[in-house]
Amino acid sequence: MDGLISFVIPCYRSEYTIKGVTDEIIATMNLKMEYDYEIICVNDCSPDGVMYVLRDLAEQNKQIKVINFTKNFSKENALMAGLRHAKGDYIVILDDDGQCPVDKTWKLIEPLQEKTGEYDVAMARYAEKKESAFKRFGSLVNRRISENLIDQPKGLYFENFLAMKKSVAQQIITYKNPYPCLQPLMVQATHSFINVDMEERERADDKASGFTFIKSFSQMMDCFTNFSVKPLRIASIMGMLVAAAGFIYGIITVIQKIILGDAIDAGYASIMAVLLFIGGMIMMILGMIGEYVGRMYISVNNSPQYVIKEEINFDQE
Repeated sequence: MDGLISFVIPCYRSEYTIKGVTDEIIATMNLKMEYDYEIICVNDCSPDGVMYVLRDLAEQNKQIKVINFTKNFSKENALMAGLRHAKGDYIVILDDDGQCPVDKTWKLIEPLQEKTGEYDVAMARYAEKKESAFKRFGSLVNRRISENLIDQPKGLYFENFLAMKKSVAQQIITYKNPYPCLQPLMVQATHSFINVDMEERERADDKASGFTFIKSFSQMMDCFTNFSVKPLRIASIMGMLVAAAGFIYGIITVIQKIILGDAIDAGYASIMAVLLFIGGMIMMILGMIGEYVGRMYISVNNSPQYVIKEEINFDQE
């Protein structure tokens, strides 16, 4: 055997798609029998019947292993659980909806192999994203912010289909706080990334993605408030700029009083606009500080990343 490949799949609302994903993984691995594999499916307390499907799949194939959470903890937490249980020399992360081109797995593994490349993480880069224009815009904004806040390498695309070396995964799972985020954790572990061009597929069923705008925004906040203090620095700079603008405006008013003999009447509307602007700035900065303090409080209380209710096929190890 040349090595073990672990596939980690967070599962949520994928009752009708997860079997197709696991079947394609098995078919892909059968093309290169020199590699062994394991498929780790993490049920993030999905509201549908995906757990029943996973139990059947695990019963038929002992290389399919299942982790069942007690409640919904989020996709990132599910990934952390999967990474901690993964034993592979290479770990492949993919979605449960059939959009990831599993047949291109070897294109991700090849740059990581010692004989062919020196990269630690290989990620898909899709020429065309199978999502709404709103989500594509959000992804672009997230990438630009990430490049400035968490020092993500410029021009690098983080997608839902990637492979990493075991050494990177081992560094990632040392993170114990309740708000993990894979993207900055990978950036902290290595800067040796490569994007591999491929085509994203359509979702295998007609269901809407469980990864809503609210969840996307929450994940983005987790990344920026847990792994960077730059938002606080930006808030401080904005506060100084507003204070400087107020000081300059005061100087101008004094000069006008001296030269013209009477202060210019700014008017009720302009005064209210300034008050609302300054008040909004203060509330935004206080809210940002509150996010940091709240997350520190939860972390100090040792809130768990996840709680496992059931494990299937791990007792075979």
